[in-house]
Amino acid sequence: MPYRRLPNTDSARLRAMQKALQKSEGLPPFKLPYSVSTYQELKNFYPEFKLALDYQRDSFERQVAKNKNLQDSLKKARLYISHFIQVLNFAIMRGEIKPETRSLFGMDEDERKLPQLNNEKEVIEWGERIITAEQKRLAEGNAPITNPTIARVKVHYEDFLRIHLSQKNLQETQSKGSNKMINLRQKADEII
Repeated sequence: MPYRRLPNTDSARLRAMQKALQKSEGLPPFKLPYSVSTYQELKNFYPEFKLALDYQRDSFERQVAKNKNLQDSLKKARLYISHFIQVLNFAIMRGEIKPETRSLFGMDEDERKLPQLNNEKEVIEWGERIITAEQKRLAEGNAPITNPTIARVKVHYEDFLRIHLSQKNLQETQSKGSNKMINLRQKADEII
């Protein structure tokens, strides 16, 4: 017994609608293989579905392409934040800076370990902490920590934040495109 199988991907749905439109192109209404109302609905719906699918694919490809920049920037920001904290600890070990300074940076006075910088959230948190604390320390007239300076750390940190925000916007755009496709799939299946 024959049965009708619906397409299971968006590309297959698009091809099915495109073929249906091609087969009925130039035919008079009484020779259409389906009702005139279905033809009109398909003719109106096809461009919307195609546009939404192209939008979803494009936003996904942009997100993937920009992800390498994000990873590179994250790695650089992590490196500079980590090195800044290491230099702070070295200055404390040499006796140039008091151990109480660590508490200004949000660390225990006796803590010599580097904080966890495994994900974007931790890098953002620690970057903000050390930039704010070092600026406060400098405002009090203390000598700056160098190699790297807080200015260099801030440049790489802000670059990471900019790229991170851009990536979040791309993810949101891609998510909107996916949600729109979810809504359109049901209508596409009904028409097919």
